[in-house]
Amino acid sequence: MELGLVQSLSRPGGNVTGVAGIGHLHPKRLELLKETVPRLARVAILWTPANPGHQGSLTEAEAAARTLEIQLQPVEVRDAAGLEGAFSAMTKERPGALLVFGDAMFFRERTRIVALAAKGRLPTMFIWTQAVEDGGLMSYGEDRSEGPRRAAMYVDRILKGARAGDLPVERPAKFDLAVNLKTAKALRLTIPESILARATKVIGQ
Repeated sequence: MELGLVQSLSRPGGNVTGVAGIGHLHPKRLELLKETVPRLARVAILWTPANPGHQGSLTEAEAAARTLEIQLQPVEVRDAAGLEGAFSAMTKERPGALLVFGDAMFFRERTRIVALAAKGRLPTMFIWTQAVEDGGLMSYGEDRSEGPRRAAMYVDRILKGARAGDLPVERPAKFDLAVNLKTAKALRLTIPESILARATKVIGQ
């Protein structure tokens, strides 16, 4: 809705419907970081102005940060070539952790981001489990395994005569929390039992 693609989730109108991702999970990600990293006071955020959703995500994260008593450090990256410079500027301010916003460029460059964060000894929070498999500390996001199956059901209903604009947009109901214990050990972090109990994927056991 924020991008103007549908009129509402219940009746999208036009020719657009389907399964939408949830963009408003950054408060939960900050909460998980705060729970995991002792005395966390400052979180860097990797974002890009090329993504139309990131400005709204920053506003949302800032509201959550005030509640959690965390100071945010937004670090703008316009392209992949700017990652090294962004991390150099970021680490000068000594953040206690890094939250990476979702973006196709960041997904492609996730191994570089993981390596740069490891060099700066920064605990990381991603939206993709793949980044944790690549060495990131944590990720939290919707369970993407359900998306293709639900999308196929929409296609079936439309082929049988339903109008796309009359079919409500669905939001995910299941979420994944992934943790990399090997990365935590390298950072000399102990993952709280409260986090491990909720994790859907634990790497490096």
